[in-house]
Amino acid sequence: MDSMKKNSLPGSDDIYREALPNGITILTRSNFNSPSVVVSGYFNAGAIFDTDEKLGLADFVTSALMRGTKKRSFDEIYYALESVGASLSFNTGVHKSGFHGRSLVEDLPLLLSLLAESLTQPAFPKAEIEKLRSQLLTGLTIRAQDTSEMASMLFDGILFRDHPYSRPEDGHTETIQRITRDDLAKFHRETYGPRGMVIVLVGGVKAEEAVRQVKRAVGGWQVKGQKEAQELPPVKILKKTVQKSHKIAGKSQSDLIVGTNGPKRKDPEFMPALLGNNVLGQFGMMGRIGEVVREKSGLAYYAGSSLNAGLGPGSWEVSAGVNPQNVKKATELIISELRRFVDEGVTADELADTQANFIGRLPLSLESNGGVVNALLNIERYDLGLDYYRSYENMIHEVTRADVLSAGQKYIDPDKLAIAVAGP
Repeated sequence: MDSMKKNSLPGSDDIYREALPNGITILTRSNFNSPSVVVSGYFNAGAIFDTDEKLGLADFVTSALMRGTKKRSFDEIYYALESVGASLSFNTGVHKSGFHGRSLVEDLPLLLSLLAESLTQPAFPKAEIEKLRSQLLTGLTIRAQDTSEMASMLFDGILFRDHPYSRPEDGHTETIQRITRDDLAKFHRETYGPRGMVIVLVGGVKAEEAVRQVKRAVGGWQVKGQKEAQELPPVKILKKTVQKSHKIAGKSQSDLIVGTNGPKRKDPEFMPALLGNNVLGQFGMMGRIGEVVREKSGLAYYAGSSLNAGLGPGSWEVSAGVNPQNVKKATELIISELRRFVDEGVTADELADTQANFIGRLPLSLESNGGVVNALLNIERYDLGLDYYRSYENMIHEVTRADVLSAGQKYIDPDKLAIAVAGP
């Protein structure tokens, strides 16, 4: 990547970062080629705070934030956004919940005031909460018929047994039915607050102006006794292969997931594992897995692999959609590819192609305000350093075949896998 290209990547000279006294961190980068601005971020009110009895509570709360505040009704909130072509939404993860919005630069004050109002003054109106409950329950009914979703839940249950990561953030039918309006208000009161919150703004606005507007919206937010999340327990590593299946009548496809534990985002093995995973089941037509299971054997409608790494222990998984008659054959083929991967690693050509692919993709992923926002969120969430993307190319080139092999061998044991199948 030449120096001109490198300088178009975000770095310490053009990312402005400020920590406010109330615990909110702001990151901003100007892009005056754009008339719009993207605002995104996260706060410490994830599903980790849910109890088993009321699983899905964090998700219920984030879904309810824009259903009405102390100042505006549901309709008024959406009319305010739609009348200027802006958008705002909230989502829930295990550790954090998040938000994402966009508007024209001149409408940024409106967007930030709606964000602040939703975060700090949700009213949880009774009628809206019951409508929302019906929608959440409908979503769970649809989930129960989705072979891919159910295989994924089953897989997490095997891999992360007795761990918070084994639980679905959207809960279960009976847990959503148990949640009361008081539960929503209490969860909001106890876990929502400015400490640990991150707000990223990218677009046609100067850094000082962006920060001034954020301060005006949420700089004065104070919460006494904002709850801390518990420490994550260690994951129990599988001692042998565990296979489970979940039956859904009337389906013509089975979804299959075969996998194991993976690195955290900050682990030294993360980058070698990421490049190795690209060879294993992503590059081109879904890498080696796609080639063997789908192209050559015709056993799958789709087949590929993914590496999921975050703040806590990750997963490394191969998934495939197969004809129910082919589940056993496809599973055997996937395991034999995993064996080959940990025995031989990747070839010099495969690694070089993958490195070129990663380096070429980076500038493309940063062409939009939204892409830059995601990059800055990554930097902050995983404490990667403001110049992470400037040194990215070197990091990719530094990964050797031996690194990939050793990462594969550290995490993948073909005799100790989690195998989940959902289908007829």
